[in-house]
Amino acid sequence: MEKAIIKSVDGPVVIGRNMADYKIREMVLVGEKKLIGEVISIDGDLGTVQVYEETEGLKREEEIISTGAPLSVKLGPGMIRGIFDGIERPLEVIKKEHGSFMPEGIGLISLDEEKLWDVTFKVSLHDKVHQGQIFAEVPETDIITHKVMIPPGINGEVVEILENGKYNIETVLLKVKDELGKINEVKMYQNWPVRIPRPVKERLPIDKLLVTGQRVFDVFFPIAKGGTTAIPGGFGTGKTMTQHQIAKYCDADIIIYIGCGERGNEMTEVLEDFPKLIDPNTGKALMDRTILIANTSNMPVAAREASIYTGVTMAEYFRDMGYHVALMGDSTSRWAEALREISGRLEEMPAEEG
Repeated sequence: MEKAIIKSVDGPVVIGRNMADYKIREMVLVGEKKLIGEVISIDGDLGTVQVYEETEGLKREEEIISTGAPLSVKLGPGMIRGIFDGIERPLEVIKKEHGSFMPEGIGLISLDEEKLWDVTFKVSLHDKVHQGQIFAEVPETDIITHKVMIPPGINGEVVEILENGKYNIETVLLKVKDELGKINEVKMYQNWPVRIPRPVKERLPIDKLLVTGQRVFDVFFPIAKGGTTAIPGGFGTGKTMTQHQIAKYCDADIIIYIGCGERGNEMTEVLEDFPKLIDPNTGKALMDRTILIANTSNMPVAAREASIYTGVTMAEYFRDMGYHVALMGDSTSRWAEALREISGRLEEMPAEEG
């Protein structure tokens, strides 16, 4: 099979040749710098890739390498207090190692693989376990206990398990033997494709109030736990400030704040304010229950499109543990703008979502 090569580059959109065997939504590494991209269409021999990094310097005839997997995020201890970009790369770690500007081709780094976490097991040898069952607990922050779950699709008997102790996320914590005799290794984290919803058993009725801490909303515009709401308004009318207030004072267990195409100065305010704030519900630091995804308007437009999916996948993961999660997407209009921009570069009609 001939290797896939770049035919043309148009901003974040790369057209490749010899891509008939690639799959839609597959993650690929583009060019000599191995930029992260995703296959979004295949037409005969030609494939279209949207690249999540700056494409300056890419040349024709450079190789496009398949990873064989869709764009996925790591879900495990280390997410809370984290500040990530749109594809879950940790911005603070990147700043320490590479300075204030993100270099191209650093790969899909995410959670810290070296840090040791204190693991307490909730199951024993020869116990029967099923998908979604909590088998261990890890104190992630002073407020949030990370409940480590059996990944979807794994059911069976525990045939090997470690003692309580300190382990990193790459350690195999237990092995589960299914009905067919296959041994599945279970670690502290799960890999999950961002565009596939996590499985659910049932949809619970929406009957509890999300107390936002803003009396005018709680009285006149109540928001339900499990519901959604939009904050429409013109430029400079306070949409972002309203979201900041809800993120600071609402009674959700975990806050996931996605700055999707936000202005850099607005996101800076969040990044500077939140670490200093005390959570009125617990008396602890607000960041002890917060995840920030910063994909500002000067970052690659394709990663902006992915950032909402990344945040939703994280929220679903904590929902599966039984936590109430408040997800803020700021703003959906700039997300739609990203969809339109990619559609324009593909020379097609803008997506109906945009």
